[in-house]
Amino acid sequence: MNHLSTNRRIDSASRVILAPPPTIYQAFLKPKSFISWLPPQGMTGQIVSFDPREGGAYKMTLTYVADATLGKTSHNTDETQGLFLELVKNERIVMTVHFNSTDPAFQGEMIQKWLLEEVSEGTKVTVNCYDVPTGVRKEDHLTGLQSTLANLALFTEQ
Repeated sequence: MNHLSTNRRIDSASRVILAPPPTIYQAFLKPKSFISWLPPQGMTGQIVSFDPREGGAYKMTLTYVADATLGKTSHNTDETQGLFLELVKNERIVMTVHFNSTDPAFQGEMIQKWLLEEVSEGTKVTVNCYDVPTGVRKEDHLTGLQSTLANLALFTEQ
């Protein structure tokens, strides 16, 4: 999958999570764990395929709970696929994200870089999304990223 996007938008969100970096890192590596916290509020998810290693691919479907929401793939779903580009144990996860959509505003390759920084309270988790498709409204994306980080906190702080 070639990186063809001319969009240079970057969306970013951070949160301190009361869990050590190894706990958070492991939440990315098991499909049942990953899909339990990744979908933002108002969505559910299903893993189609998942190979968490550098160069490994994944595919998932996120479904909007509210019928009125328009998905990127169908009226209420976002199908995404991508590759794990980099896995640095307890420090960083970098992956590509492609939305399966016929709408050019949602096409292209977005890069997600998850950074795990140990702090006195636990781990500061930062997600940077590079080359965000133009069809993804910035305010919606930032709300979704904060929701996902809140889910990750709930999942790992237990």
